[in-house]
Amino acid sequence: MIKVQKVKKKKDAAKEETVCLANGLEVSKFEKFKKSSHFLKEPLATELINESDHFTNDAVQLLKFHGSYQQDNRENRKPGKSKDWQMMLRLRSPGGEIPGKLFLSLDELSDKLGNGSLRATTRQAFQMHGIRKENLKEVIRTIVNSMGSTLAACGDINRNVMAPAAPFESSEYKIARELAVKVADLLTPVAGQGTFLELWADGDLKYKIKPDNEIKDIRKLQFKDHVFSGVKDEPLYGSSYLPRKFKCAVTVPGDNSVDLLTNDIGIVAFTSKDGILEGCNVYVGGGMGRTHNNEETFARIADPLGYVEEQDIYELIQSIVAIQRDYGDRKSRKNSRMKYLLHRKGIKWFKKLLIEKYFKKEIKKIRKEPNQVLIDYLGWHKQNKTSYFVGLPLLSGRLSGEKKNTITSIVKKYNLDLRLTPNQDILLCNIANKYKSEIKKALSKIGYDNLDDINEIQRHALACPALPLCGLAMTEAERILPDVLKRIEKLLLDLKIEKTILFRMTGCPNGCTRPYMAELALVGSGQNKYQLWLGGSKNLQRLAKPFLQRMELNDLEKTLQPLFNQWKSSSDLDFGDFINTQNESSILNLLNEIK
Repeated sequence: MIKVQKVKKKKDAAKEETVCLANGLEVSKFEKFKKSSHFLKEPLATELINESDHFTNDAVQLLKFHGSYQQDNRENRKPGKSKDWQMMLRLRSPGGEIPGKLFLSLDELSDKLGNGSLRATTRQAFQMHGIRKENLKEVIRTIVNSMGSTLAACGDINRNVMAPAAPFESSEYKIARELAVKVADLLTPVAGQGTFLELWADGDLKYKIKPDNEIKDIRKLQFKDHVFSGVKDEPLYGSSYLPRKFKCAVTVPGDNSVDLLTNDIGIVAFTSKDGILEGCNVYVGGGMGRTHNNEETFARIADPLGYVEEQDIYELIQSIVAIQRDYGDRKSRKNSRMKYLLHRKGIKWFKKLLIEKYFKKEIKKIRKEPNQVLIDYLGWHKQNKTSYFVGLPLLSGRLSGEKKNTITSIVKKYNLDLRLTPNQDILLCNIANKYKSEIKKALSKIGYDNLDDINEIQRHALACPALPLCGLAMTEAERILPDVLKRIEKLLLDLKIEKTILFRMTGCPNGCTRPYMAELALVGSGQNKYQLWLGGSKNLQRLAKPFLQRMELNDLEKTLQPLFNQWKSSSDLDFGDFINTQNESSILNLLNEIK
């Protein structure tokens, strides 16, 4: 049973809130702080206009909901001096859609008020780094004026909704992209958006994210029993918002470009032959973040929940969010993601509660899907009869220097739009047929001369920013990824192994590049030391397992060579599949073999 505590505010019945304490747990001080922040406003609003070069911890926690993290460049630290404070800013861009006008604005802002680079994230959004506190409002206001937003890109709220990035005009892809936008609009905070515009756009409501009429009607259901938070100003989230971050992804059957099972809610949209959305398979409880030496934290792939018809999908999504709001752990942030709720209670309990108290409708069995495939959309593709799009690989998603300048000039000259992929690559879209050869020639000058022959191991490799800016990073990732890939590639070449490997790495265990789904992953566990994870699948359907806790990076080849030799001599399987056919002790023996 849930213990319910009613908190009444004088003269304002609209703000009466039902606070649900799942399993009798008390809420943390941070939860009380969120509740008293006046919908993500204070002390952020006050500190935004003071003369300090950084925000206090309380303001930083609210800043995340507005799309920004405060960072310190560790390499610029000097004894007795203040930290080198700067802000990272992340955009809200459902399905990775970046209109050309917005991209040009971001490019200018990154040069003028950032560190000169943009970075495509693994959730299909651009990040800017190196923004000083005194310039943050100008940057966000300019983004808003360019029809962009950073609202809910971070924080304890639904974050950027993923979808296949390719602008194919087939009905199934169009519906999946539209569904992602609608889910994003459905889960946009109400009062939080008001605070966002007040702080960053001087209260100009013309920039308010406006859902279509369908979503406006669906949002009215946020006031129904159990789904309603009790706070009219923020009917779904309540004044404390969610216990932790929340992630959604939408895709079409067979396309796993979005790493579907790593999300709190994964949605597979089925389209009829007539091009109409029929319904969706829904998966719940995925998530990557974990903490070293804490077995109560772990990566988890989502459970299949079931299939619902088209008319019920949005109501189901709201109901799932409401359950996490009410039952998610609000005492321990390390265990507050919905994946831990599913782990503790089980999918049968979750589904029963959903049907009986929140959704109150039938959920059918999962509809059969084709095998999932990791698709990247790199190279040239027909968008429609009159235009192309081209996918450009960006190692670790970093766009800077001559490459950024050239792409900016192409976007401006040919009036193109962009889309970002979950693999940290970019797509240049709406390229008129007559301009293909011109653009192809311009791209060849920055290394994109043969997009049909992309290095295979680099094609799907991911790395997080890590040092020097991320405060959680224990060691390097993005900056050393090119060298690490060359070393692995050379080892495969020397051993005459023609197959490639799905590789990912991070500077800490939080899993921003989803390393626990890779066939081979390095997860930072100390300076130049990494956990070695093995056994994920190329189509991102299976979790890898940790085999070594603190491998020295210098020992990479020595460690992997015996294992690669065994793979080559005994199996034609992909590397991750090979790992899963072996006894764990035999793999450990190979990893620890000294030549």
